[in-house]
Amino acid sequence: MSDQDDSAPRHFQALQQTDFLRLEHAAYLKGLLKPFKGKGALEDWANQCFALRDDMIGLAQRRVLPQTSGYPFHLLDVELAQQNTGAGTTFLRWRKQDRSAMGVALWQALMASAATPVTMLDDLHAIERQRIVVNMQISLLHTLGRQARECANKLAQAEDVYLRRLRSMSETDRDQR
Repeated sequence: MSDQDDSAPRHFQALQQTDFLRLEHAAYLKGLLKPFKGKGALEDWANQCFALRDDMIGLAQRRVLPQTSGYPFHLLDVELAQQNTGAGTTFLRWRKQDRSAMGVALWQALMASAATPVTMLDDLHAIERQRIVVNMQISLLHTLGRQARECANKLAQAEDVYLRRLRSMSETDRDQR
């Protein structure tokens, strides 16, 4: 049975393009390939990346997690949950309901278990595919924002070095007069 089989009832509905259209700048990462002229433009773009990352996390919290915590998924001993990281972002992770273990191996075991109803396999597969893609999108946005912020800091440092040199030249000129 594949996710193309429309005859089976579905309990999980994957995110659709319309979900993404509601996010600001979701169609593309506006501004990535342009000549950044200074720290301010990079900081703005970093903030846009972080805002979009947060919007993606919100989308997962509003549209993915509520589905996976409802019927029939709440009957399983494994659940999809959010995990906040020390880096300040959030990912979707599989975990035991008693929180004793976490990771994709739990989903793999759930799929392999004869105790998992065959009627849930398509939905569980769709959830895992959604989890993988959403986590990748969140990770990329977080990384792009972090890199843009680091680049803005390096530009500021370069500007400081440049201005110090210009000031020292001005002082030398005054001393020679």
